[in-house]
Amino acid sequence: MKFIKEHIKTGIFKPLYLLYGTEEYLKKLYRDKLKTAILDHSDEMNYSYFEGKDVDVKKVAEVVHTLPFFSDRRLVIIENSGLFKVQNELSTALSDMPESTIVVFVESEVDKRSKLFKLVKDRGTVSEMNGLDERNLKLFAVSLLQQAGKKATESTIGYLLDKTGSNMANIHNEIEKIIGYTMNRDLITTEDIDAVVSAQIEGKIFQMMDAIGSKQQQKALSLYYDLLSVREKPMSILFLITRHFNILLQIKDLAAKGYSGSEIASIVGVPPFAVGKYVAQARNFSTGRLMQALEFATDVEEQVKNGRMADQIGVELLIITFSKNI
Repeated sequence: MKFIKEHIKTGIFKPLYLLYGTEEYLKKLYRDKLKTAILDHSDEMNYSYFEGKDVDVKKVAEVVHTLPFFSDRRLVIIENSGLFKVQNELSTALSDMPESTIVVFVESEVDKRSKLFKLVKDRGTVSEMNGLDERNLKLFAVSLLQQAGKKATESTIGYLLDKTGSNMANIHNEIEKIIGYTMNRDLITTEDIDAVVSAQIEGKIFQMMDAIGSKQQQKALSLYYDLLSVREKPMSILFLITRHFNILLQIKDLAAKGYSGSEIASIVGVPPFAVGKYVAQARNFSTGRLMQALEFATDVEEQVKNGRMADQIGVELLIITFSKNI
């Protein structure tokens, strides 16, 4: 990202950019920053946008070879195309496009062995944008508050992140609500956060898993009923619990093999700052118990789908079974 910032600052751009990864907020932020810097807001004449898996490569090739109209640059943004994961001829078209054209790709996943990826890496700038670690998420939250003349203690910021999760767009939205709620008051408190911020479902699931692991059966069931009260479907909750058990199993195995926190985050697909919490939670379960839980969850799903069990009861049985003392 620092290279993109430098290009925006100097006004000297590469012909190709690839923004990819799991953090949608960062990808959108830098996509828009590049667009603003490369083209004037009103210069839609020299701007083309393509999106989706059905992008017409021939049409893109035609556009990238079109000279700009009364401008020094033409910008083409291609988003969520999947072109870095399938064979295509776009790399050939991009190899000899005019110097006036700049192409920005925004993707979730890429194959680094593809011709297109190698071309962008060779001639342009590749930036992987995944979730920030805890320190940088806190700095992000603090910067948003400071822009509005607000402040909060480090513990309050930590409390906020526990509520919102690590999704930057969600953090941004919830801080906007807090800013509006506190009006002329500059210090944000945990009471303000409780009054405004909706705890994310994933956060509730994490708390539920803590309760299950520490054998706090009533607390685990209470959290489950809270989710039902806001109309979360039992089968959606079952899916999240199953996924969480699977994450714990993977993390327990990787931690035992000596993998670092950043390696675990990359392999399992969890935010780097949350790895420590997952590792601590996994200690409450043996490997065998986690495998039993996954088998139990699979069985519940099958029985519900075949009409032999009510969905709400199935999830209750899972929670009760694995939160009881044995």
